[in-house]
Amino acid sequence: MYRTLTALAAAALLLTGCDNTAEGGSTTGAGPAASDGRSANPLRNPDGTEPGLAPLTTDADKAAARTLIGKVTTKGRGPKTGYERDKFGYAWMDTADGVPLARNGCDTRNDVLRRDGLNLRFRSGSDCVVVSLTLHDPYTGTTIEWRKQKASEVQIDHVVPLSYSWQMGSSRWPKSKREQLANDTLNLLPVEGRANSAKGDSGPASWLPPDTRIRCAYAVRFAQVALKYDLAVTPADKSAMLKQCGG
Repeated sequence: MYRTLTALAAAALLLTGCDNTAEGGSTTGAGPAASDGRSANPLRNPDGTEPGLAPLTTDADKAAARTLIGKVTTKGRGPKTGYERDKFGYAWMDTADGVPLARNGCDTRNDVLRRDGLNLRFRSGSDCVVVSLTLHDPYTGTTIEWRKQKASEVQIDHVVPLSYSWQMGSSRWPKSKREQLANDTLNLLPVEGRANSAKGDSGPASWLPPDTRIRCAYAVRFAQVALKYDLAVTPADKSAMLKQCGG
């Protein structure tokens, strides 16, 4: 099934003049098209299957963003006691059922690199393992020419950090739900490694993307994940989220 979808995507790219070439000469697609070819408005991408994160610029979109963020509940942040990454499943598992792209034959990390990257190249003989790409990083507004030899230059950010979710209640979830959160395309963005490291497990009151143009969209995505998984945020985080969208 995965190879069939890949073939269909490749055919669509040939029609539009795009060419993502794998090592060895085969071609395959880079994921679904977004509104500007590289990033989607989060309000129009509620499942996170389209690439990137586009700024919200219109008054109507900012009003819709404030309405969405207003639905998020609040509570205090609990202790980190007992948190371990393994409690959300092994990293980038393809078997977290109930989320987009699960069980498609490609691990979650490579799925989101394929979704967001341009000019993709793959390991010889593979239509999954990305070895180079061009990434328009939403957090810094820069363009990164990434190569697998320097893997840490692009990292996959959990928009709602797993440790943050643990402190806000996921410690009491069944492991299957934690695995969904860790592998849900809605909660994952490839970004500049240094920006991701600086964020750590911070909420929006403590860390926001360096590119101010994207901050409202980031707040929307944080809210979308929180609402999907019935996670509260801290009052300070909700206030910061609303502020980014003019609230």
